Amino acid sequence: MNHQSKLEQLIAEKCPEGVEFVFIEEVAECLAGATPRSKVTEFWENGTIPWMSSGEVNKKTIFETDKKITQVGYDSCSTKLVPPYTVVIALAGQGKTRGLVARTRIELCTNQSLCSIIPNERLDSDFLYHFLSTQYQQLRTISSGDGTRGGLNLEMIRSFKIPLPPLAVQQEIVSILDKFTQLEAELEAELEARRKQYEYFLEDLYVLEKSPCKPLDEVGMFTRGKRFVKDDIVDTGQPCIHYGEMYTHYGAWATDAISFLPETLANRLRVAKHGDVVIVAAGETIEDIGGGVAWLGEQDIVVHDACFIFTHKLNPKYVSYFLQTKKVSHADKETYTNGKDLINTFKMDWKSQNSHSNKRRTRKNS
Repeated sequence: MNHQSKLEQLIAEKCPEGVEFVFIEEVAECLAGATPRSKVTEFWENGTIPWMSSGEVNKKTIFETDKKITQVGYDSCSTKLVPPYTVVIALAGQGKTRGLVARTRIELCTNQSLCSIIPNERLDSDFLYHFLSTQYQQLRTISSGDGTRGGLNLEMIRSFKIPLPPLAVQQEIVSILDKFTQLEAELEAELEARRKQYEYFLEDLYVLEKSPCKPLDEVGMFTRGKRFVKDDIVDTGQPCIHYGEMYTHYGAWATDAISFLPETLANRLRVAKHGDVVIVAAGETIEDIGGGVAWLGEQDIVVHDACFIFTHKLNPKYVSYFLQTKKVSHADKETYTNGKDLINTFKMDWKSQNSHSNKRRTRKNS
């Protein structure tokens, strides 16, 4: 009998009238943590008590913590030791942390930005972990404050509803999902190894010291895109690239767009042609800036004003891959940026690729 048919049989047998939903507080205790004063050395030095910070929810399963506190540090604040097989949820945190969950495998205490959920005998902790992992967006939605700076609190967690099938059903679901979790971990490890291999060869192939270098504006020309907004985007029409899509959708090169503009609007804007490289010129962080997409589509593509169109006679993929190297470093970008925007004359040392590299193509910048 496979897992799916066994689960279906269990649900039919144990839940003939459907699955009950309960508030978390009905089947678990919810506790907040605390942080000993960071400047008091005796609270931290040679500590033996595992202490978890909110960022560590990204580990998903906690076998150890990054920091430990001393007994004196523990006694100095209101943090509480919680047992193994507790579910921990981030009440607050930087960026995407709020609403993420982890499960513990050791006794530990936490900071004040984490809620520890200790299930009773009716609730399997791993079942709760897997369910709450699917509720990330909902948990962020109910957070107090606005959509980016809000926070969860204990009352929100206690009043959050969860399904409560019989334990046998919970445990069968956990068994199925844990097998996928293990497979996911193995795939992530393989992907990370391949990513490091890719980065090694990428850097090795662009050894600039062995070849003459030129500023980018000596081997091509920059044209800034023109402004349009997301509300202008339609289902069909002229292909376009919005700068936000540069981080979320496009890789080193593309032949098809995911967004379109009405022809009447597109005719007033600026386009990249086949072989041009679109370079993102703004972002939330310095690291976001400077990435390039070689446009290899047959149709011209409208470019957002937070991007540059780089027109050149080099191999377009060569250009975009170069923009991924460490040569295009954080320090280089800070040199040529003003806050979070790239200035109009974006220059970096550039490896000359062929005999045409010092010939500039021109385009009317209007």
